[in-house]
Amino acid sequence: MEISHEYDDIISLPHHVSAQRPHMPMIDRAAQFSPFAALTGYDAAIAETARLTDKKRELSEEQKEAIGKQLFALQARLKTDPQVSVTCFVPDSRKAGGAYKTISGAAKKVDETCGILEMRSGITIPFDDIVHLE
Repeated sequence: MEISHEYDDIISLPHHVSAQRPHMPMIDRAAQFSPFAALTGYDAAIAETARLTDKKRELSEEQKEAIGKQLFALQARLKTDPQVSVTCFVPDSRKAGGAYKTISGAAKKVDETCGILEMRSGITIPFDDIVHLE
């Protein structure tokens, strides 16, 4: 008993190879069947929205005055390469708010005219962003 198949007439024909087009590599053929991402960038947008930022705290006049005295004392000691630890507010470049970071290192300059503390590492910290100084 012989089993008849629908495609018996073409099953033994040779595979077609185009003379005009180069053979496609298997990795490119597989890419044709990969899932389609209709919402490109959606996951990144959700992650960015979920990323938390802090609101900048307003210091009291007493706290501002205490930091001002510490900066004045630091300015007098700049020739001795004083090591400082500064907690400051760093604004976020992509959304409202920012984060509080502690930066440690040698102080280079206290610039009252520009209102910044410059570190030897090249980092500049605005006086208004400083919340703690050691």
